[in-house]
Amino acid sequence: MSGVDSTQLRTLAAIVAEGSFEAAARLLHVTPSAVSQRIKALEETVGQVLVRRHRPCDATEAGRPLLRLAGQLALLEREALADGRTRVAIVVNADSLATWFPAALARLPDQPELSFDIRQDDQDHTAELLRAGTVTAAVTAQREAVQGCRVRRLGAMRYRALAAPELADRWFADGLTRTSAAVAPVVVFDRKDRIQHRFLRTVTGGALDPPVHYVPSVPAFNESIRLGLGWGLMAEQLADADVAAGRCVDIAPGRVLDVPLYWQHWRLDSQVLTALTAAVCAVAAETLR
Repeated sequence: MSGVDSTQLRTLAAIVAEGSFEAAARLLHVTPSAVSQRIKALEETVGQVLVRRHRPCDATEAGRPLLRLAGQLALLEREALADGRTRVAIVVNADSLATWFPAALARLPDQPELSFDIRQDDQDHTAELLRAGTVTAAVTAQREAVQGCRVRRLGAMRYRALAAPELADRWFADGLTRTSAAVAPVVVFDRKDRIQHRFLRTVTGGALDPPVHYVPSVPAFNESIRLGLGWGLMAEQLADADVAAGRCVDIAPGRVLDVPLYWQHWRLDSQVLTALTAAVCAVAAETLR
């Protein structure tokens, strides 16, 4: 395979970031035909299909390494030439995003040319976006480094099992038992979120299938617990205040769930990534277990 063209790589990245050939053309200020020709030429050079042409477009398995290369080259090129804005895509789990992670971004030195594209996903799935080449860094539960990435342990998010006092009196008068946990409603963030079920296995010793309410918003998730829709695991940074104020009670005193978190990012000698990693690790050290 001959060397790939940097313009074609930028076009590939634009298609995946924007979701379509037409949107990529608007971003790059060219015609959709030019975008199509560039991708066709890149696929002919590589000898494989690189883009799944549906909505939104995404990279094929063969396209993922080239997508990651495009992002790395763009970051290094902007740093070397001080040319235009540097946008860093990061994927973070919802509870980190709702608690400690924004403070890490705010701690970075003032860089008007730097902007962030923050994505949200479950901590057990965030590493997939690194593998796909669509993000530069991730807060993840995966401790093994993704190929081409560096990994740092951040600490653990601690969760407490909370319920509104009325719900606790109804379902957990005798504590969080296997019998009560099997029938009491539980609030779950989304279908990727398994920490409530993991906690139940730890406490009761078995797999249970209680009634579930899916609430995919951290503020709404926590408010649903406070209002008695169901019990759920709340990050201790938020849980402690609710317990102290009497809005919630701990239905399993002394039992917690610690979720280890790691910081993974592309293995690049980049000033932006170095500064970002330092800020993330510093704030994590102050706030996580």
